[in-house]
Amino acid sequence: MNAPDDRNGAMLLELVDVSVSYGPVRALNEISLGVRKGEVVAVMGPNGAGKSTVLKAVMGLAPVVGGAVIWRGRPLAAATHEIVKQGIAFVPQGRRVFTHLTIQENLEMGCLYLNDHAEKQRRLQTVLDLFPVLHQKRRDLASQMSGGQQQMLALGRGLMAGPDVLLLDEPTLGLAPIVVKEVFANVAKISHTLETTIMVVEHNIKGVLDIVDRAYVLNMGRVVHDGTPDSIRETDILTRVFLGKVDGEP
Repeated sequence: MNAPDDRNGAMLLELVDVSVSYGPVRALNEISLGVRKGEVVAVMGPNGAGKSTVLKAVMGLAPVVGGAVIWRGRPLAAATHEIVKQGIAFVPQGRRVFTHLTIQENLEMGCLYLNDHAEKQRRLQTVLDLFPVLHQKRRDLASQMSGGQQQMLALGRGLMAGPDVLLLDEPTLGLAPIVVKEVFANVAKISHTLETTIMVVEHNIKGVLDIVDRAYVLNMGRVVHDGTPDSIRETDILTRVFLGKVDGEP
C-alpha cells in the first residue's frame, strides 16, 4: 500500500478498555483495539459479537460506560457532527442513500458543514475521478442505481468529509458475490489512492482478509484474537468463534 508507513508507531484511533451497555446488555466489555495511520484494519466476528458497536462507540452513537476512545493521542468526546469535522467519517451498513436526490447531490450531502466552495468542488472532483461511474451518472437519481453502485455512492459520500479515518460498517452486506469483489476493490483503491486509514467491520471473512493489514476477531464483546491476515488463516480461531467454542476471553 502507498500510505505513509507509520504502521509500527502509535495508534491514530483506538479504543482503550471501552465498555458499552444497552441497559442490562453489555455489548462491549473492556475492549481495546485501534488503527495506525495508513492501515486498513478489519473487525470480524459472529452476529452479536459487538463489531458494529465498535464503530458506533467511536462516533458517539453508542452508550460508552467505561474506558475511552482516543483520537490522535487525546480522548475523543464530541457530538457526531463534530467528530466528522475532526477527520473521522462513518459509512453505516445498508447503503443509506437519498434516493430522491441525484448522485451529485448525495455526494454534496457528505460535506454540508463545509463553507469553502472551492474545497467542496475539489473533494467532489476527487471522488468523481476515483469512481468514474458516479461521474457518468452524477445527474441521475440515486434510486436508479444498482445495489453495488449505491454502495459506491455511500463510500463516496463518506469521502466527501475529507476524512483521515474512514469507518465502514458491513459494506458488502446484501450484495451479490461479483459486486462484493468490486466493493473490496474500491476499499483497496481508497487506501492506495487517497492514503485514507480505514477500519472496516465485515462478515465476508475471505474477501476482507485479502485487503487488510491487520484484523481483530471479536466474540461476546471481547477481542479474542488480533494479528495479520496470515496469523488468522493459520489458526482455527474463526472456526472456533463461529461454532461457539470460544468463551469470549482472549
